[in-house]
Amino acid sequence: MANPIFREKLASKEFFVVPGMQDMIATAMANKVGFDLVYGTGYWLTASNAGLPDAGIVTYTDMVDRMATLVRSSNAAVIADGDTGYGGLLNVHHTVKGYEAVGVTAIQLEDQEFPKKCGHTPYKRCIPAQDMAEKIQVAAEARTDKENFLIIARTDARAGEGVDAALRRLEAYAKAGADVLFFEAPQSEDEMRTACSAFELPMMANMADGGKTPILPATRLKELGYAFAIYPSMTSLVAASAMEQALLRLKNQGLSQSPDQPMYDFMEFCELIGFDAVWDFEKRWAK
Repeated sequence: MANPIFREKLASKEFFVVPGMQDMIATAMANKVGFDLVYGTGYWLTASNAGLPDAGIVTYTDMVDRMATLVRSSNAAVIADGDTGYGGLLNVHHTVKGYEAVGVTAIQLEDQEFPKKCGHTPYKRCIPAQDMAEKIQVAAEARTDKENFLIIARTDARAGEGVDAALRRLEAYAKAGADVLFFEAPQSEDEMRTACSAFELPMMANMADGGKTPILPATRLKELGYAFAIYPSMTSLVAASAMEQALLRLKNQGLSQSPDQPMYDFMEFCELIGFDAVWDFEKRWAK
């Protein structure tokens, strides 16, 4: 069954933040810090696992496997990026069933044509609103735990059709059975406020560092009317920057360590990733 924590946090009306997880090292760090929810990001799980862009290249099979690993590794409930549902209505039904079976708590579905594009990159195209509304209906009916497994409906129509059209789409998706709405890539605080004020359903903010949407403090997002925010790229971009600096130092100076750049303690990481249990096993069974 899905973890009820997501539904409960939305019901509390208290704003909360959800970090994106690109791999299981980031997940181990999130476990240590402590979060109630994490976000299984399609962009960054694709980049870290397959070394490919988020352009609909990886398959449902690839992604459900990544989400299963994330669920197993995380102490938090998982909100999972489900892209377009990987095809038509039957594919959406299969995707929701598969994601729920591996233990995710919510699935995000978007109204782009298949194969999709990253929401903050060009050349996105959307399917007709009615077609997406039917996908949301199918998703809502496909889930087994209808109370706790939540459906997040995302529209990417802002780029090609404008704000008003995007809001009309979200209205249709709300009527079709979505639990949470996601207005992707607004380009100003006014647009963000307009989207939040248009609906009674909770609205998700996407704080995609480097994208088209203003990056705002959590306090400001709450004032605008958002229920919560995901931060899909933060850990990935921070890690990439740190790795680049370390690799440059190694290449140019032949040094792996520097007082200017913190390095995580190796033995502490061994404990964090679960080696204590392995060593305890070895002590017990060593001959």
